Amino acid sequence: MQVERLPVLSDNYIFLLYDPTYNIAAVVDPAEAAPVLHRLRELNAELVTIFNTHHHSDHVGGNRQLLQHFPQATVYGGAEDQDRIPGQQIFLSEGDRVKFSDRPGEVFFVPGHTRAHIAYYFPAQTPNEPGELFCGDTLFAGGCGRLFEGTPQQMVSSLTKLRSLPDNTRVWCAHEYTLKNLKFALTVDDNNADLKHRFEQVKVARSQDIATVPSTIGLEKLTNPFMRWDDVALQSKVKSQDPVQTFARLRGMKDQF
Repeated sequence: MQVERLPVLSDNYIFLLYDPTYNIAAVVDPAEAAPVLHRLRELNAELVTIFNTHHHSDHVGGNRQLLQHFPQATVYGGAEDQDRIPGQQIFLSEGDRVKFSDRPGEVFFVPGHTRAHIAYYFPAQTPNEPGELFCGDTLFAGGCGRLFEGTPQQMVSSLTKLRSLPDNTRVWCAHEYTLKNLKFALTVDDNNADLKHRFEQVKVARSQDIATVPSTIGLEKLTNPFMRWDDVALQSKVKSQDPVQTFARLRGMKDQF
């Protein structure tokens, strides 16, 4: 399974999964149809699956047009997003399984950003390759999604699931927010040498218009404050020893940043 990143809108990423053996493709969170159709024509590939993580328009905006071109494609989304995702046919819950070509995937229910958000995880098939996590707007490189429909408790629970994945898991998050996320992270975790190093790398990358996605679970555990709610230094910064309250206070500070 090859993963391609298609930049769209101002800062979104669509992810195209491609199997060159069978010349088929899947797409994750198609904000727009045109770039997906363009790439499919270049590959001469058939779209067989649309994986949606949640209902926001910048993740499902291309569904209907893609279905006009590939009416046989199957649209997946969370069970609790029923009637909110255009063309949805499969309604997924925690622990459900999905498949693209011969690559099996697992579904995580990860509410917080929205009440129905899910993530797709394709475990590594050999010891030398990474797993692939498509997490929508739950986990970002250096950050996490705003809590539009969920609670801090839900988001901590959701991020705990993702934090438990192997460190080399690639994190395909749906927005290029990394530089701003790390600028905030430095305001609350300024003694973190790994964070400082990452920030300098990201500054250079973005000055050259180089994408910072994918990240990895291991890197997020070292440098993302929203994956470190149990870190003593961060708890001291927000004056709380409670993990959920620590997360909530960090999220509130980020919302005002």
